[in-house]
This record gives sequence, C-alpha cells and structure tokens, in this order.
Amino acid sequence: MSRQSTKKRISVKTPEELQIMKQANQIVAGVLAMLRKEVVPGVTTNYLDKISEEYCLDHGATPAFKGYRGFPCSLCASVNEQVVHGIPSQKVTLKEGDIISVDFGSYYKGFYGDSAVTLPVGNISPELDRLLEVTKVALNKGIEQVLVGNRISDISRAVQTYAEANGFSVVRQFVGHGIGSELHEAPEIPNYVQKMPSPRLLAGMVLAIEPMVNMGTEKVRILRDQWTVVTEDSKPSAHFEHTVAVTDNGPLILSTLD
Repeated sequence: MSRQSTKKRISVKTPEELQIMKQANQIVAGVLAMLRKEVVPGVTTNYLDKISEEYCLDHGATPAFKGYRGFPCSLCASVNEQVVHGIPSQKVTLKEGDIISVDFGSYYKGFYGDSAVTLPVGNISPELDRLLEVTKVALNKGIEQVLVGNRISDISRAVQTYAEANGFSVVRQFVGHGIGSELHEAPEIPNYVQKMPSPRLLAGMVLAIEPMVNMGTEKVRILRDQWTVVTEDSKPSAHFEHTVAVTDNGPLILSTLD
C-alpha cells in the first residue's frame, strides 16, 4: 500500500475472527501455489489474472483487489522493474529470464487475506535469483520479530538490515499494513526504520508484512496508468508478502498453505 497518514485505531482480532482470516488466507495461498506452476514463458499476465479469479470464486471467496480504489483486475502482476500494482494485460507475455511478483487478496466471510511471491520465469540469472532469495529471507527475518511486546520498528529494522547488508535497497514509498475486516488497516509496516514512535505488538493483531527490495535505487515512480509502480532506474525489484497474526506463542503465518 502507499504511504498515508493514518491515526486509525489498531484492531485486535478474536480467536474466531483469526480462524476466518486463516481460511481467507488459505484461499490466497492456494492461488499462489497454482501460479507457481502456471508462471512459464509464453503465458500472458491476463491469463494469470483470469485463473486466479476463477480459483478464488470457486473456493467461495471474492477477489479483494478487483474494484478496490478502481483497480481493474483481481491479481497484481508486476514484471521485472515493476515493484507492485502491475495491471494484468493480454499484451504482456512472460519471457524466459523474467521475474514476476504475483500479489493476490481474497475477501471471505467479512475478512481479508493477502499474500505475494516473486517467481522466476524459466531460468533466471544468478543476480536475479539472489534478489529473490534475499527478499524472501528479509520477509522471514521480519516475521521472526512478530512477538508480543515488540514494536513495528523491530520488524522494519530486521527487513532493512538484511536487505541492505546484502547490497540491495528497500522501497520507502510503499509499506505493509494491518489487515482484517478491511484490506488496509492500521498500523503501517515500513520496511525501513523511521525516526518516530512505533506501535507495540499485542496478541490478536494481524499484519501484512511485505518487503519490496530493489537491485538499484530505492526510488520508485508510478506509471501513467496510475497504478503500476516501477523502479526509477529500471532495475529489477522483488516483492514477498505474508499475513501474520501476533500470538502469545509467537508469529502465526496465516498465508502459508497447509
């Protein structure tokens, strides 16, 4: 999500609500598992959007992104230097050596699920492979900090430290977010440490943590379609996301496929 000043109250979910959110996120995880097999050279991003929407509807949920603030599709499909919010198109055909971030959300029984993964298209270069691996590990480092009593800034620090130690940059203009009965709730979850107070984590909070890591500059711009975010230097970007609940027993990833 884009940066937006928000003073909204952070919601804490009941065990029953967390169970529904788990189901919503399992549908998202099912979509992403399917896309892992379908992302191959020669397919269009429009095709990926179509099958993602069908899977979601077949499992009793509604695609969360379609129509959200006017977004025209069910899947965000962001190729190579596209960071997030890429609009699927019949004109975009994946090529050997590309990478693609696929980001999907579901709405199920009043609650949202949200997760993303960046996938290789066929064989990719060692540099791109390393970008994907570092971003994935950065997400895991952030998730490890989802502990009662920690702060959002502990998540941010873990992501930023790991990505930058490996020679990459983290996007600052777009951030993770709380999630629940709304797709984007408080708090914002930056992938870098801010010089301001940071909320403390309480059991029952649910967070969509999503590192966006660039091979070059951290700076990004939005294309004329008003959605697609690209790196300013046109170098590749990777994006991974999980929806994670704060529990007394540590982080509970809701969007890992059971």
